[in-house]
Amino acid sequence: MVDYFMKKAILEAEKAYDMDEVPVGAVVVKDGKIIGRGFNQKELAKDATKHAEILAINEACKTLNAWRLTGCTMYVTLEPCAMCAGALVNSRIDNLIIGARDPKTGACGSVFNIVNEEKLNHGINVEFGVMEDECSTMLKDFFKKLRSRDDD
Repeated sequence: MVDYFMKKAILEAEKAYDMDEVPVGAVVVKDGKIIGRGFNQKELAKDATKHAEILAINEACKTLNAWRLTGCTMYVTLEPCAMCAGALVNSRIDNLIIGARDPKTGACGSVFNIVNEEKLNHGINVEFGVMEDECSTMLKDFFKKLRSRDDD
């Protein structure tokens, strides 16, 4: 099931890719059902907070009519940044499944570890490397395409 839900997150990332957004996708799952989806929309919305994770959390909260996402798992193609890691902690999500690490801004173990900061009131079970090749290849292809456009 882990690959199944990561594939759904990758489909979300592909939506971002097709819109010239950094291709990150996320889904929130509870009891084997997707209750929230999101893909990066910062450029489209001209809003720095329109990250895939935030959008998926928002939809999941609306679905459950609650802000607490206990019993939920997020699948995301790229390690969340500090803003998104904070939102995950604040939403009380239980599990986080990550495709590719982000060595520059990852806040779930790579640069910071907000999701398991002992001073915070909630910790998250984190698993890295699920469908990592697919997730990182999409990101690399996107930035390669972007650089080639800039060279023209």
